Amino acid sequence: MSNILSGTIRRLTLLYRVLAMLVTATLVVVIFPHTRQGMHYDYKVGAIWRDADLMAPFDFAVMKSTDEINDEQEAERQKAILYYRVNDSAHAVAAARLATVGRNLNAADRQHMRRQMDSIYRIGYIATPHGTSDLRQHNIVLLDGNVGSEHRAREFICEADLEPSLLRDSVLVPDIVLDEARTSLELDSRLSQVSYSSRMVMAGERIVARGEEVTEEKAQVIASLEAENDRRFSDSYSLFGQLLGQIMLAAMALTALYLFLLNTRHSILGDNRKVTFVLVVIIFIAAFTALVVRVNDAWVLLVPICIVPILMRVFFDMRVALYIHLTTVIILASLVPNSYEFIFYQLVTGIMSIITVRELDRRSQFFILAGVIFLSYSMIYTFGVLSQESNLQLINPERYLMFFLNALLTLMAYPLIYLFEKLFGMTTNLTLMELSSTGHPALRELSRRAPGTFQHSMQVANISEDMVSELGGNALLAKVGALYHDIGKMENPLYFTENQSSDFNPHDELDYGESAQIITRHVTDGLDLARKYRLPSEVQDFIRTHHGTTYTGYFYAKELERHPDGGFDQGLFRYPGPRPYSRETAVVMIVDTVEAACRSLKVHTKENTDRMIDSLIDAKVNEGQLDNSPLTYGDLARIRQILKNKMMSIYHVRVEYPTMKK
Repeated sequence: MSNILSGTIRRLTLLYRVLAMLVTATLVVVIFPHTRQGMHYDYKVGAIWRDADLMAPFDFAVMKSTDEINDEQEAERQKAILYYRVNDSAHAVAAARLATVGRNLNAADRQHMRRQMDSIYRIGYIATPHGTSDLRQHNIVLLDGNVGSEHRAREFICEADLEPSLLRDSVLVPDIVLDEARTSLELDSRLSQVSYSSRMVMAGERIVARGEEVTEEKAQVIASLEAENDRRFSDSYSLFGQLLGQIMLAAMALTALYLFLLNTRHSILGDNRKVTFVLVVIIFIAAFTALVVRVNDAWVLLVPICIVPILMRVFFDMRVALYIHLTTVIILASLVPNSYEFIFYQLVTGIMSIITVRELDRRSQFFILAGVIFLSYSMIYTFGVLSQESNLQLINPERYLMFFLNALLTLMAYPLIYLFEKLFGMTTNLTLMELSSTGHPALRELSRRAPGTFQHSMQVANISEDMVSELGGNALLAKVGALYHDIGKMENPLYFTENQSSDFNPHDELDYGESAQIITRHVTDGLDLARKYRLPSEVQDFIRTHHGTTYTGYFYAKELERHPDGGFDQGLFRYPGPRPYSRETAVVMIVDTVEAACRSLKVHTKENTDRMIDSLIDAKVNEGQLDNSPLTYGDLARIRQILKNKMMSIYHVRVEYPTMKK
């Protein structure tokens, strides 16, 4: 039955991981904007083409630049023929106007203006089309019905030929007027003959070779290829197909991450909280990036991608941080512009961040980290411009401002660490550093109520920290766990010998079973206090496991003397456990036992100390207390030697100083 249950749990856990990765891949892709854009290339005019030779995948036309097309169109407009018709009523309208405006004039002036008007209309007064700079340079066709005769515009009088006057401004009406419909047809015909392409590039033709400079001409060819890619992509575009492809690419990257963790860090996959934490961080930074890209894709380097490796390094180790960062960058690079530039910036800066937070145990290190990030981005940009342009004249100062803001935003990692600690119940070195302070309320209370236990815990913590640092592991976690492993003793401090300052022993008035219950209860009391002081679960593990499932040695032995046949409830004398299951908890168990035993020795000789240490460790091994821990026999041998040296240095026999004679 238990095998069926455990198998079901394993299958459900695997199903959760698969679904969580698929949901993550889908969310990351969907939140990004999607455009109908074909393949584009990273290049700049004047720079060196660093990719492989670019060959034309199909026939396409090289498009002219906008300026070239505008120039050709303007030339056609200037050459276009203007079509005009005669307005027979214009002369009569002008005469009526003259009669109106000439009332205030004397007869001679009115007669003079009339002769001028008649003279102009005998030649023809032509209207100047809007937007025509010099009408006299144009040819016109004067239509009479459907029959037209060609003329030069200078044969007629236009407004520009006359000086400003009452006649010109208030009387004259053009009798040679523009036929806009026929003229527009003529212009459209000419403009339609303007070619938007300069030449054809045939499939297989080399556009630009690796190491070759991207000239204006080659840039125009590449831009034309990109435009043709966009056109072909748009013709066959399917949003569903695009989303499916991008989701599967993201899922493949996450699968590679899963396989890495499966083979090297199985403990992370075994904890759904940690799996969820990793995926939530990836979604968070992807959402941040998508938001920036939607506003302005040129600001993508403003996104503090380095938050990902920082968080991963704080909660896990360097290898895990690097691989998760690499996976995140690969996923995002397929969704942002300038993928190569993005990957180079984020990969190099992320590695620098991981190295900087190797021992993140002080708040001030976050500001050092921000400086490292700003410096890394700035150096990559500066040397990148230098490598492509061979000088620094084209440096954009706004880029450095963007890098500075990126570094400032990276400081968000500090509150995010606290937030994720609380959300997912995980512990970082920053929290452990705070807990290691003897000013913590739990340790202050322990030192006040059980000073002997407090001194014992301090001794065990120092030895455990050195030992785990020597063996490999989280030395700070071992130290903090040792500091709090006996806090349950503060509930009944006088029942533990290290806190007894007189010859009175309260156990003398109790039965052996009652005494054993009080002794073993310090584990459950310790867990209650740990919850009261909100100690992390990793620290509570040391309280649970520092005695494993052993017996209370003294009282159990005394009860056996009274009942050699074992006819008593042995559970009263056994600690609740469980046994240690990590390197750190196993080391604290051994050090706790050895330190307490060596403290009780009346004579501290090297032989006595060595013999006791060997017997205590052998007893733990024989009882199976270390079976669940990853300690090897080689580790145990090193632990024996370290403890022997430590105990002799702590409890060595001092020389007796001679008394001064008066």
